[in-house]
Amino acid sequence: FSQEVLGVIADMAIKRKSGARGLRAILEDIMLEIMYDLPTSQDIEECLISEEVITKKAAPIMVYSTKQETA
Repeated sequence: FSQEVLGVIADMAIKRKSGARGLRAILEDIMLEIMYDLPTSQDIEECLISEEVITKKAAPIMVYSTKQETA
C-alpha cells in the first residue's frame, strides 16, 4: 500500500465513524479475493494496491517474478 492509498482507507473509516475494527473491515473487503488468489500463485513477487483497487474500479497489479531456474 502506498501512503496515498492508506490515506484513502483512513478517510473511508472516518466517514464510517469507525475505529480499528472499521479499518480491519475495510481492509478485509478490499483484500478478500486477493488473500485467496495470492497463495496459489508461486510466481507473484508483489501485489500493488492503488486507489482504483480501493474504490473497486480496477484489479490489483500483480508483479511476477522474472527469475529463471537453471539446470
